[in-house]
Amino acid sequence: MQFHVLSFEGPDAYSRAGGLATRVEGLTETLASQGFETHLWFVGDPDLPGHESRGDLHLHRWAQWISKHHPEGVYEGETGKHREFTATLPPFLIRERLFPHLADGGGAVILAEEWQTADAVLHLHWLLEYAGLRDRVSILWNANNTFGFDRISWPALSEAATITTVSRYMKHRMREVGVDALVIPNGLSTDAFDSPDRQAVAELRGRFRNRTLLTKMARWDPDKRWLASVEIVAEMKRQDWRPLLIARGGAEPHGEDVLRAAGARGLRVVERCWDRPGSAGMLAALREVGDADIVNLRSYVDPDARRTLFRGSGAVLANSGHEPFGLVGLETMAAGGIACTGCSGEDYAVPGQNALVLETEDPREFMSLYRRLRTDPAALRSLRRAGQHTARRYAWDEVVERVLLPRVELYREAG
Repeated sequence: MQFHVLSFEGPDAYSRAGGLATRVEGLTETLASQGFETHLWFVGDPDLPGHESRGDLHLHRWAQWISKHHPEGVYEGETGKHREFTATLPPFLIRERLFPHLADGGGAVILAEEWQTADAVLHLHWLLEYAGLRDRVSILWNANNTFGFDRISWPALSEAATITTVSRYMKHRMREVGVDALVIPNGLSTDAFDSPDRQAVAELRGRFRNRTLLTKMARWDPDKRWLASVEIVAEMKRQDWRPLLIARGGAEPHGEDVLRAAGARGLRVVERCWDRPGSAGMLAALREVGDADIVNLRSYVDPDARRTLFRGSGAVLANSGHEPFGLVGLETMAAGGIACTGCSGEDYAVPGQNALVLETEDPREFMSLYRRLRTDPAALRSLRRAGQHTARRYAWDEVVERVLLPRVELYREAG
């Protein structure tokens, strides 16, 4: 069985823009580790090889000639890349990879991600039908978010592929466009379960032992409830909780709105960058923040530093209003941290059992839930343990074995 994953984002720094890169990297590495010949087709770094083999995992960097003219990242020049991806990738994939494999009696699965690949799926479907091979290839198309839904021909896509999504929340959202999608959740890669550096966690907690330390990592997007998080910090400060929010956003313009709102509420914001990887670089950057209420991180927070922050913080605010899945909350659980989620797509979050779950934007809701944990060490330990247990069920190897492969087999048998 060959697996072919189609995605704009991928493992290159050039191709990383959000959770999709994390998803396809974890998924493809897991499939390859289980012995499947796996191909990831993505808009990769224009200066790296067009094809790179890593054991059973093959990376195919597409549209590199266009990316050379757009050095800022995967979504710069998106229109031209989309056209190239749609027009040239399907015939190449079929001619160079599928035809030889199918001729030897093999089978194949196409897993396509997000609206940018929908037209490529239609093209693949048509070419396979024309060649009389459509019944030999399973095609699944997955929605991680509602972005680009207005650009998709849903009747055509429903005919060409089995449509999937990442949570029950997204399944209900997709019914709005007349689609009844299958839920195949996101997973966590193996390094998400690495134990955070104990010394680094102890240093972080010790440095801010007299403060209420919170972390939030998300795109600067209104859906991520950054403004509600600012209100939490402001209310904590008003009640002398001495809060400190470690914030990492993206490049979106809403970030300016958030920082202005913080200033308007009397919160002091400082910015920090670092040039050393891991927890050591991050901790060095957090020296001498003084009486700042918010630290705006301007450097990439690598997995090692993320785990330290997630474990060392009093809580991680993953309190989105529209959250298709909630990967940050699940990563927090895996690291042994306290996840505070919203109540949309975080299927894994059980209020008070493995996470704090917010249903409103009233800062007093969070403070009430968090106050109970601070005064009950046994409940705090229990919540951490339950969170880690939950996260284990979402390891990519578990998701592949328990959900993905049975779905693929079902639709292969159904023809």
